[in-house]
Amino acid sequence: MTAQRLFGWRHAFDHPVVFWVTMGVAGLIVLALLGSVLLKGDLRREVLKRTLAWAAMAPLILGPVLLGAAWHFAAVTLVSLICYAEFARATGLFREKVTSLTVVLGILAVGFAALDNYYRLFVALFPIVVCVVAAASILPDSPKGYLQRVALGALAFMLFGAGLGHLSFMGNDANYRPMVLLLLLGAQMNDVFAFCVGKTMGRRKLVPNTSPNKTVAGAVGALVLTTLLVASLGRVIFRGTPLGGWGALVPLGLLLSVAGQLGDLTLSSIKRDLGIKDMGSIIPGHGGVLDRANSLLLSAPAVFHYVNYFVGFGLDQPARIFTRG
Repeated sequence: MTAQRLFGWRHAFDHPVVFWVTMGVAGLIVLALLGSVLLKGDLRREVLKRTLAWAAMAPLILGPVLLGAAWHFAAVTLVSLICYAEFARATGLFREKVTSLTVVLGILAVGFAALDNYYRLFVALFPIVVCVVAAASILPDSPKGYLQRVALGALAFMLFGAGLGHLSFMGNDANYRPMVLLLLLGAQMNDVFAFCVGKTMGRRKLVPNTSPNKTVAGAVGALVLTTLLVASLGRVIFRGTPLGGWGALVPLGLLLSVAGQLGDLTLSSIKRDLGIKDMGSIIPGHGGVLDRANSLLLSAPAVFHYVNYFVGFGLDQPARIFTRG
């Protein structure tokens, strides 16, 4: 059972939602490429650059989920480390070697707990690592700046270790593929819906000092459309479970949309405070990896615990795969 979950790529499309989402993403990229031909000037170049970036990112996002949970765990842990590296470079935390190393080890520990399906360790690591960050930051014997490096280290671990770690732990469910894709698709389409509705109908700014381009109309539009998308797919994914009814799925969609938008605004606040536009430049037209994963920082734990309350994660799977002894 565990081997099939970790490495059973032949079962990637057993669930219809996985097939629909994969084909839908591929179709949207093709349509965007064809549609860019109709545009002109700078807009055409910008749309084409972003679409080509998505064409490159889509296999990197979908591939680990389809290949097996082991690849999913590895990919999320790698993304968490890259996001932390971008954050540490932007904030200067990388100069604090002891604090930075503690955060990295904490992220790796969360990745191992998820791979091991060791939920008690997974949950315990969140307060433990923060306490270790506070203790380890004493070692340089430099009281000046202590509060700042501990605060930055704790925030970094809570966002990239604890936050993204919940996305990783979803891989312990036998039915993890459609649930993970529901979260990933919902989070990304939430951004798309906010952008499209905001551009066409937006007038009043939402939080102009934090994110000048976001509008109230865009936020409301994303809330409505993302909820419809998540609830509709959720009806198929959670059919026959306590989460299969509209009464439970509509709040799930609302939660994902609100948490996703707040995650985006959280990173925007950090960037405005630092006086930078993007956290990196590795993805043309999108900035850094953290700029693309920002909506998952809060939506992943929110969705995880909501779904966990109703149906749980991996309750029928062997626990403590490596540490059982």
